[in-house]
Amino acid sequence: MYFIQPSRSVSCLNETLAELPSLQIIQIDDLDLYDPTIIAIADVQDFLKHQWKLPTVVLAFSDEGAALAQAWEMGALAGWVWDHLPKNPVHSLFKIDAQYKRNQDSRDLPSAAELQKRLLPNPIELPHYQFESFFQPSAYLSGDWYDYWQVNDDEVLFYLADVSGHGVTSSLLTSWMAAFHGRAKSPSELIHKLNAMLVQENIEKHITMVAGILNLRSNEICWSSAGHYPPPIIFEPNQAPQILTTSSFPLGLTEDLEVEEHRCVLNPHARFILCSDGALEPYDGGLNDQFDQLLEHLQNDSFHPPHHVADDIAILSLRRMN
Repeated sequence: MYFIQPSRSVSCLNETLAELPSLQIIQIDDLDLYDPTIIAIADVQDFLKHQWKLPTVVLAFSDEGAALAQAWEMGALAGWVWDHLPKNPVHSLFKIDAQYKRNQDSRDLPSAAELQKRLLPNPIELPHYQFESFFQPSAYLSGDWYDYWQVNDDEVLFYLADVSGHGVTSSLLTSWMAAFHGRAKSPSELIHKLNAMLVQENIEKHITMVAGILNLRSNEICWSSAGHYPPPIIFEPNQAPQILTTSSFPLGLTEDLEVEEHRCVLNPHARFILCSDGALEPYDGGLNDQFDQLLEHLQNDSFHPPHHVADDIAILSLRRMN
């Protein structure tokens, strides 16, 4: 942390510095040379006069209450009295610094959320097929993710994943998954690459996912699930939904992960839909009741969750257009 040399005479300056060891003493004229994110301790009158942008704890004399109030209005982090510092000023500074950093992190969240959304895949044009998606974080950042890309002229790979937990750590893993865009040519290759990385780095998170590959010529989907719920669903006109139930372990639990490959053919106007478990959250009842309600709304294209949800929601739909 910095201590800005006061421009006025302070009789107790040396005593104050003795209680604040390890501070780097700097001059007002040199402020532009220093890190603007590190906390500074400075005289209140200098702070009011120069109005610098460094996060600052101001020091005032006991009769300068009005100056302290003005400094707080201008953004000072705290105000102390020159000859009456807190009992443990170093500990107090660490607490102020920690709170300042938490506040800065919170202010960055909207920008981080916008960046995360930009990492989602751009629409791609496919003959007779269309991807549709829904993405709604429960807060700023989401632990749900989806992606898709063309492997070659005849095949498109896609997946939907759900990272355990919520918040920044889970969202960081979605950014990590985004870096795998285009780096696998089959569902099993993608699943095993992601699993190997999770296990190798000993990240205390697991990921459930469904990954599939569509053959544009045969209309066949080859897909695998890694511990994901809800299961994939196929909707066809005038037909009951097909629930593609399977079971396996999530990613990140064992290096010897085994997943089965399943195959299905999409008939004209069919939809192959993947959902994160947050899609169940808007509905009442037990898990089966929630899933039945979700099925009904997805089948009728009437899924409209509330604006504020307790869990992240991601839905990826692959629709055959002819």
